[in-house]
Amino acid sequence: MKTCRYGDIPARPPAVLTVLTVLALVLLTLGAPLTGGAAAAEGPTARVSEAEAGTGGTVTVTGARWRPRALLTLLICGQNMIGGTNSCANGDGRAVTVGADGTFTTKLPVAEPPEPCPCVIHIATVTGEAAAADVTFKVAGHPVAPLPKERSGGERLSVLAVRLDGSSGLLTWFGAPPRRRLVVTVGNLGSTPARDPVFEVGTSHGVFAPSWEEQRWRGTVQPGKKARVELDVELSAGAHGDYLVSLRYGDKLLVEEPWAVGRPWGVALFWVLLCVVVAAAVFRIGMAVVNKVRPRTAAPPPPSSPGPAPVSGAGPVSGAGPALPWFTPDTSPEARTHHQISAPSEEIRPTPKGNT
Repeated sequence: MKTCRYGDIPARPPAVLTVLTVLALVLLTLGAPLTGGAAAAEGPTARVSEAEAGTGGTVTVTGARWRPRALLTLLICGQNMIGGTNSCANGDGRAVTVGADGTFTTKLPVAEPPEPCPCVIHIATVTGEAAAADVTFKVAGHPVAPLPKERSGGERLSVLAVRLDGSSGLLTWFGAPPRRRLVVTVGNLGSTPARDPVFEVGTSHGVFAPSWEEQRWRGTVQPGKKARVELDVELSAGAHGDYLVSLRYGDKLLVEEPWAVGRPWGVALFWVLLCVVVAAAVFRIGMAVVNKVRPRTAAPPPPSSPGPAPVSGAGPVSGAGPALPWFTPDTSPEARTHHQISAPSEEIRPTPKGNT
């Protein structure tokens, strides 16, 4: 094989170029899924049809790259949702289910959040793996205020005392949601005051992980001071057994308090009474139906006993009572007496004189 030379550098044969081209195509093909995975790793996205709208209107929110079939909540929040869901218009939120392709489209009514703008539309998953996205949005006519200063992190809250206040009422005995009030005494061991701290109250049952709920306490705990904080705790309807109430501030778990919830025996009593009443009603209805549809046979007339023919001219004796039940009509004492009185006397014939 003859090769061309350019100076002292030998030229590459065509076969080597072909192999390099094939390797480059293979690498590009293998790199395509990796690129798609990197795009998917960027997380879910969302966008809004209008950047500004007034109260009473609606905007269309679309999203992509969400977990298929996931349930999402959409809220309009003020102050860029720095204070958690307490700064959102929770009463006017919407829920939507993500499609199989990871996208969704829904309409969200515009409402004023409890905090001033800058506002965002907050989209978050309800169950499963946590995922969230915020879209900048402006509520027309809603006041705008600067964002609060970021905390320096100098506040350090610790729990000095804890208890659960409240008791179960009659409705709880019949399956109403049990409620308690978590009363904690917190102290600020840091160097900066804790203003309007946002606590997370969680309830767990058995081996399940606690479900957390954000609650803002209105007040300020100065450095070196303590304050009494009261937070509401509520379980689902019909809950019973051993529960654990947890309190968390930031990433720090402050306290865990056990809660023994009694069984709602009123529910069992209600079902027992319902079964008894239903069974009695079905029995009464069945008996009424049987009594209605069964054939009715006429009772045969009592056999009439033969007796003497009634005597003409004889009438009933005045004052005679009805015949006693153990006498037949012609054997009763009244009938005998009446027969003797009304019987004709025997005719007396004269005796012939010649035969005396």
